[in-house]
Amino acid sequence: MSSLSTAHVLVEALPYIRRFAGKTVVVKFGGNAIAGTSDHDALSLFAEDIVLMHTVGIRPVVVHGGGPQINDMLTRLNIESSFSNGLRVTDAATMEVVQMVLNGQVNPQIVSAINTHGNVAVGLSGEDGRTLQCVPRDPSLGFVGDIERVRTHVIEGLLADGLVPVLSTVGVDVHGQPYNVNADTAAGAIAEALSAEKIIYLTDIAGLRKNIDDASSLIQRISVSDLGGLIADGTISGGMIPKIESCMQAVKGGVKSAHILDGRIAHVLLLELFTDQGVGTMITGVN
Repeated sequence: MSSLSTAHVLVEALPYIRRFAGKTVVVKFGGNAIAGTSDHDALSLFAEDIVLMHTVGIRPVVVHGGGPQINDMLTRLNIESSFSNGLRVTDAATMEVVQMVLNGQVNPQIVSAINTHGNVAVGLSGEDGRTLQCVPRDPSLGFVGDIERVRTHVIEGLLADGLVPVLSTVGVDVHGQPYNVNADTAAGAIAEALSAEKIIYLTDIAGLRKNIDDASSLIQRISVSDLGGLIADGTISGGMIPKIESCMQAVKGGVKSAHILDGRIAHVLLLELFTDQGVGTMITGVN
């Protein structure tokens, strides 16, 4: 890139930097975005994006899952796993693996990657300070929790200190029992509780499509009301349903917009936040 091209990029980014400075942006970094890495180190590039966002005054909060990593560990331990409507059925043994992988493997991995580029990330679990207070969703799902309350004091304290919270989505009930919380749902609830400007989901797809097999049918912008119709007619199904429902709930709850982006694209966060064209699918409250 020539010096002139670099200058044009910076000029294009400037109004967006001004617009989002001081705003909270929740970024859900999916396990698929890590596991789906192909020709570049998606985690390292993601970490660079987070540090740059932080440096220009944005307040990022990272929320992560770890589905593929949990699957790998369950396979290694010969523990069978099943899903119901996109949610992992979680017995006691599976819950232990979820805690071990999310809190002990994926969370430190993300924190370390961010701190390589800027010593600003702090890892925590939804159990810490009972940040994600849960109730059981359905006895048939075992220890799968619905978020009853997001206690934001720990997250807000870290943000006030100029740090980047990195949160794993293990919740806890009032008695101290841990629960497996869908990371998409948790990210949406956290964004709503923090009155975030945006919530961004990084995954292994380019965004929503009208036809899942047709890349040219990418939906660049859609309203919450239109999304409901896509769920009703089956265009959105399976594991995408919790993600889309969390987007809808967050936007209804006051988050300005929700975005679904392909985390395998180099610097996709910067492309979405700081360029005129943007990428992926943006979900808003109005058409």
